[in-house]
Amino acid sequence: MRPAMSFYTVLLKLGRLAFEHLEKGNIMFYQEDLEQCGLDVTEASVYSGVCTEIFKRESVIFQKLVYCFVHLSIQEFLAAVYMFHCFTSRNTEVVEKFLKKHFTNLKIKVRKNLLQKENCETALQRFMKKVMKKSLSSKNGHLDLFVRFLHGLTLESNQRLLGGLLGQTEISPETIQRIINNLKEMNSDKISPERCINIFHCLTEMNDLSVYWEIQQFLKSENKSKKKLSETECSALAFMLQMSEEVLDELDLKKYNTTENGRLRLIPALGNCKKARLRDCSLSEFGCASLVSALKSNSSHLIELDLSYNKDLKDAGVKKVCAFLQTPFCKLQRLKLMSCSLSEKSCASLASALKSNPSHLTELDLRQNDLKDAGVKELCGFLQNPECKLQILKLESCKLSKSSCASLASALKSNPSHLTELDLRGNNLKESDVQQLQDLVKTLRWRSPSL
Repeated sequence: MRPAMSFYTVLLKLGRLAFEHLEKGNIMFYQEDLEQCGLDVTEASVYSGVCTEIFKRESVIFQKLVYCFVHLSIQEFLAAVYMFHCFTSRNTEVVEKFLKKHFTNLKIKVRKNLLQKENCETALQRFMKKVMKKSLSSKNGHLDLFVRFLHGLTLESNQRLLGGLLGQTEISPETIQRIINNLKEMNSDKISPERCINIFHCLTEMNDLSVYWEIQQFLKSENKSKKKLSETECSALAFMLQMSEEVLDELDLKKYNTTENGRLRLIPALGNCKKARLRDCSLSEFGCASLVSALKSNSSHLIELDLSYNKDLKDAGVKKVCAFLQTPFCKLQRLKLMSCSLSEKSCASLASALKSNPSHLTELDLRQNDLKDAGVKELCGFLQNPECKLQILKLESCKLSKSSCASLASALKSNPSHLTELDLRGNNLKESDVQQLQDLVKTLRWRSPSL
């Protein structure tokens, strides 16, 4: 008879299963997956019912039994335990394979210094930093909770609860502080703001609440503009504003004293406000992707979005914004895109998106963009939609000619009852060009180029 596995052995084998399939994005396993990790489900189930509590059999698919953990967080926790055990037990093959190009010299460093605590702790700092970077680079955040658990396992209090499962785990307070400092200094140039919030969660896992209390003091202070926020503090602030039960009337990113990357980290909070102002924030297509992600998660409150003077926004950025505009839960009333380096392509994207969800937008500001007549023609497809409720359309300095006036007149004849303000200043137009529009709008703001 084969001897029964110890309780710790079972958990580590489950941890291996959890880790290997978390990497692949799998939450369901077959019998052969368990066997590959040395697990016998029938045998494992006798250990005080623990394995039956955290591991269950699902319905039969394709004539094969399917297994999964009762909750994804169980899989993520056991995966973290397994990875931490691999590091402390010097299983460098597993660690290297996981980090791949990020940490190719870990194997050599750890093997040479097995008996030197100081150097092993240095390796731990580097290991945790690389794991964090790997997590932040994930597009879907599938490693976020795994990394939070991993940071929590560095604390002696949590290690005591797991007994000897993690191996030899003496970690000095100085090493813990260095890991915390690494988190606070994490560079986020190419990391989405919603991914950066996980840094704040990892600090909390390590019982470092300094950032939390700093933000609490910041929110209570009267001179918020004088306090310079670090990027980590911006992530913490975004999280706290995002989770607040109170919906903000307005969130203006320019009012915060921080870096450009710091302002990007504030973007997730925009999903919990009525008016979002991001004027002149060096927003690009990358920032727009994060903005849309935040708005889709909780966007029913937003009625005004000001993205003016972001010259790096361009057509690609507007296309990202349009992914939000066309969703049925978008209730945006005012959209401002003044001086964003847009072309007629942006007009095509806007027209298409607004046709899908046309009944809310009342103001569209496209001033100082290179739209030309082709762009206005695209917009007219939206203006003539019977459900279009646009009241204010600003097209100042968009390189328009008489042709645009003809397109606008034609569209407004089809749907003349809502538009009350049309701004055509700064274009190559004469009074005779706009004469045909006089009777179609209630208020016409236009000045001759000679004035």
